Amino acid sequence: MAFLQWRRFNFFDKEVVKDEGGQVFDGLKGIDISVCASGRGQIVIGDYEGNIHFLNRNLELSTFKAYELRITHLCQVKQQGILVTVGDDEPGTNPIIKVWNLDKRDKAGNPTCSRIVRAVPGKEASPVSALAVHENLNLMAIGFQDGTVVVYRGDVTRDRHSKSRVIHHTGSQVTGLAFRQAAKVNHLFVVTRDSVQSYNLTAKDHKEELDAFGCEPRCSVLSDASQDNQFVIGRPDAVYFYQTDGRGPCLVFEGEKKTLQWYRGYLVVVGKENKSMPRSTPGGQSRDMSIVNVYDIQNKFIAYSAPLPDVTDVICEWGSLYILTGENRLMQLIEKDIQTKLEMLFKKNLYVLAINLAKSQHFDQDGLVDIFTQYGDHLYSKGDYDGAINQYVKTIGKLEPSYVIRKFLDAQRIHNLTAYLQSLHKAQLATEDHTTLLLNCYTKLKDTNKLDQFIYSKDKEVDFDVETAIKVCRQAGYYDHALSLAERHSQHEWYLKIQLEDIKDYQKALTYISKLDFYEAESNMKKYGKILMSEVPQQTTELLKRLCTDYRPSDIPLADEQTLQGGMPARIHKAPADEFIHIFVSNSSKLMEFLEHMIKVQPSSPSLLYNTLLELYLHDMAHDGSQKAELDRKSMDLLQNTDAHYDVNQALVLCQMHNYKAGILYLYERERLYQQILRYHMDHDEYVHIINTCKKFGGQDPNLWVQALAYFARKEENCRTQMMEVLQHIDRHNLLPPLLVVQTLAHNSTATLAVVKDYITRRLQQENDQIQEDERLIHQYRQETEKMRSQIQELKTSAKIFQVSKCSICNHPLELPSVHFLCQHSFHQHCFEGYAENETECPVCMPENRKILDIIRAQEQHKELHEQFHHQLERASDGFSVVADYFGRGVFNKVTLITDSPAAPPPTGGNPFMEPPDVKPASKLAPKPAAAAAANPFLDEDDANNPFLDEPESTNPFGDEF
Repeated sequence: MAFLQWRRFNFFDKEVVKDEGGQVFDGLKGIDISVCASGRGQIVIGDYEGNIHFLNRNLELSTFKAYELRITHLCQVKQQGILVTVGDDEPGTNPIIKVWNLDKRDKAGNPTCSRIVRAVPGKEASPVSALAVHENLNLMAIGFQDGTVVVYRGDVTRDRHSKSRVIHHTGSQVTGLAFRQAAKVNHLFVVTRDSVQSYNLTAKDHKEELDAFGCEPRCSVLSDASQDNQFVIGRPDAVYFYQTDGRGPCLVFEGEKKTLQWYRGYLVVVGKENKSMPRSTPGGQSRDMSIVNVYDIQNKFIAYSAPLPDVTDVICEWGSLYILTGENRLMQLIEKDIQTKLEMLFKKNLYVLAINLAKSQHFDQDGLVDIFTQYGDHLYSKGDYDGAINQYVKTIGKLEPSYVIRKFLDAQRIHNLTAYLQSLHKAQLATEDHTTLLLNCYTKLKDTNKLDQFIYSKDKEVDFDVETAIKVCRQAGYYDHALSLAERHSQHEWYLKIQLEDIKDYQKALTYISKLDFYEAESNMKKYGKILMSEVPQQTTELLKRLCTDYRPSDIPLADEQTLQGGMPARIHKAPADEFIHIFVSNSSKLMEFLEHMIKVQPSSPSLLYNTLLELYLHDMAHDGSQKAELDRKSMDLLQNTDAHYDVNQALVLCQMHNYKAGILYLYERERLYQQILRYHMDHDEYVHIINTCKKFGGQDPNLWVQALAYFARKEENCRTQMMEVLQHIDRHNLLPPLLVVQTLAHNSTATLAVVKDYITRRLQQENDQIQEDERLIHQYRQETEKMRSQIQELKTSAKIFQVSKCSICNHPLELPSVHFLCQHSFHQHCFEGYAENETECPVCMPENRKILDIIRAQEQHKELHEQFHHQLERASDGFSVVADYFGRGVFNKVTLITDSPAAPPPTGGNPFMEPPDVKPASKLAPKPAAAAAANPFLDEDDANNPFLDEPESTNPFGDEF
């Protein structure tokens, strides 16, 4: 046999099976074995005497008689305790099928036979040559030497529900049968000495011819799932694999095959050895040497190969492989553990095979990484750096990258390092340092194609730290790559840095900003606005106008799809314009343009914008004479705009700093600072404007004339005309006492008596007329007071005769009962009750009395309104009249009531001129001191002793001057 193409290893240890005492197991000695099977934790052996022997794991042997003559075939169902046997109970060709239930025992302890059926292919009997039972016990196939295959459908363990059918008949002996189930489809492989077929038992036994040659008995087997459950046959030239629809791979294993068995992914082939060991048997037969080969089909190596004497059968049970030799001796092949296998492969530097073996054994990733690492180290030591790096790549995610990187830092191995770092990025396990190293490798190699592939790759599997990549490309001078990365990954700050600081393409930077969303655009304009304004002022100003009014990215349409469909429009974003003023620090003309636009579009802009624009106007007006008229117009339009939100105080300061007369005077007038307007004209000796100011605003602030008089009085030059006009207004409005006027003009050497003669004469005449009028009023008030005193006294001391004959309400003659009041009003009782609001007040006098009482209450409420008093006193043309009014209200007197007994209402009704007898002001009980009359020229002695005049307060809340 030629196995030069496959490596050979000794992955199995051969041992002779021994019993518990350590002795070689010879329990099968003397048994004429005809067939073997295994499953359900035991080995089943049939002999030529019709006995079935069960050998358990403890090597305990049990036997029962199954047939009278011999047993030719056994089939142990793996998943259930069912054993199917074929044997003879009588001489001749009359095979019988028996189904044994191993889980049920008879009284003798033997398995019970649940079914017996004769195996007859047709009209003529034929020996059985093959047996197969499906694991679900619904299918059983019997092959005969005459080439017939009979399939039993239904429950194999019962006769009633089972039907048989011949599906195959040729003249060639059937040498092997095997069921294969894929999904819900059942196939039956049939192999004869000269053909291989498959039958689809689910699709009406559809036949598929697989090959035109077959194999010998016991030289076929069904593989496991590792080889996709293929049907395997062994021929002298090779081993062939079959699917249900055709032949698969072919492995050239030369030599005569006696037995094929499948064990845990291994194909066990028992072949005939050229050497022989002739031995005599009781039957006189000679026994030859056999060679047992265990093939790892997936990894393509020979796991074991050894000659054994006359191998009868190969049995797989209890996790091991058992070989039954001609002397009925059991040999056990124990597979070595995987770690031992790998160590054997490592010693021979067969790392590829070790990796494949580990994968077939379902090694976890950690276990494979160790093998990859050892393999990589081995290749590295041999100088195969390309192969080593390929192995190291497979360790990514488990092996520390620095272990590999240190090995390839040499400049001659930079290609390998690049490959490893690329794989590291694809695995999304690269750090910033790895990205930096990879890009440095590209730049050192000047491999632009690789760099382009890395940077511009759309493969989402390639992951790296974008910021690090941008930094490296920028440092290496690959600005286009850095820009591409920054733009693709929305690294706006890096994109703008490179454009502005390295490439200096300001227009592209500005265009890029205009495509950003609102918040990004706002942030970057605040950061880079100054440099953009210095390089591309017009475009920068336009972008700022958009940003501060209604910003939309330039690559987004004005009306989106949602708006066109009638939905809510997108939210309007506006940046605060005052936050961008600093950008225009070196370009006042663009700042002026920007501010004018903002104020026009948004009149409610903050005061800072208006203040700054006014300052620009005033500054340019002072330094640019060519546009002075235009700037003057704009300044006044701004100041006079009622919607402008400038700060008046700051605007006034700006106008004063730039000596802008029109603005100063307008702001003074707007704020009603008439004194400041007058002062401004005084400071500039503008006599005409002084007089005009007093005329214009004297009605609001009469004190302007007083200040004008004082101003002209201080002037040494001849201002007679102006003083005459000022005195005329002072006299007309009685703004100053004559004495103060004279004192004021006394400081002016040019002011003669002729200037004030007419004024003084007129004022003296007015004072004299006023004195006469006051004396007349005093006399009148004294008479009225005396009259009132008489009336009060009469009411107190005399009886009142009511002579009214008519009702004051209905004007009909009075009739009893009637109601009379001291005020000489009488009423019918029913009229009084119908019209009076209460029983103590006269309905006729009540409105007038209430007016008087309301006035008194109002006076009481205003007695202590000191601030109002001072305000009226300052504003009044005649201050003495205000003081007299407050004296009349009793502001300067504190009235104290002395109550002897509870007040009682008047018996005849309420009279506002009549006081209750027991309630009198304390001041009325105390006589006036004589000094009061002497101090007041307007009081005589009678007035001084008048009990109806209040005593003056000892303290004055309004100051000593009153």
